[in-house]
Amino acid sequence: MGQRGRQKPKRLPEKLFAIRQKLGVSQGEMARLLEVDVTYTVVSGFETGKQEPDLIILLRYARLAGVSTDLLIDDKLNLPK
Repeated sequence: MGQRGRQKPKRLPEKLFAIRQKLGVSQGEMARLLEVDVTYTVVSGFETGKQEPDLIILLRYARLAGVSTDLLIDDKLNLPK
């Protein structure tokens, strides 16, 4: 029985970038707010789509933005203005 690859949210990087912009913080400050051990490079990876945040980081983004995780991962939904 083969494994099917899961569909990755295509708009997640742009939404994560928008959250950081709305908060008015640098990538380094965002890394601190997300409580990640590495520097700003991980945030850059999330925003460019080179890396995908794990569930805990995704939950932290959602809490910082005051939105549900559904809103972040569903490409059909938009962040509130």
